[in-house]
Amino acid sequence: MKKIFFSIMTSAVLVSCGTTAGSSSAKAGKAQPSISNSKWTLADNVKGKTPTLNIDGEKVNGNGGCNSYFGTLITDASSGTFTASQLGSTKMACENMAVESNFMSMMQKANRYVVSGNTLELYQDNLLLLKFNKVQ
Repeated sequence: MKKIFFSIMTSAVLVSCGTTAGSSSAKAGKAQPSISNSKWTLADNVKGKTPTLNIDGEKVNGNGGCNSYFGTLITDASSGTFTASQLGSTKMACENMAVESNFMSMMQKANRYVVSGNTLELYQDNLLLLKFNKVQ
């Protein structure tokens, strides 16, 4: 029961950044800067290791909060589309697997991205899923 409650609360925290009037969602689906060859860290505070997103051409990798992950990425800066696929990861068991599970699920659902300065937002249509800060 405790794990179910924690999973629900983690999902709520990650989705709580959902869109509001006047947010960056108005830019979703419009031309964006290229995010190829960039590194990002999740903007939300989570228990344990903070998830990361590393983009290297058409490859994506990082840490989901416990395990390292990898996959392919297709982006189109002219329309702001984002498609992460064929995601795989190492299989270590950690204390806080709910954060990683939710993070990986949202990565696969994302279909749009918006860059504002040093911030990257991933959306499913107009719903904000994940927000990252650029690693300098």
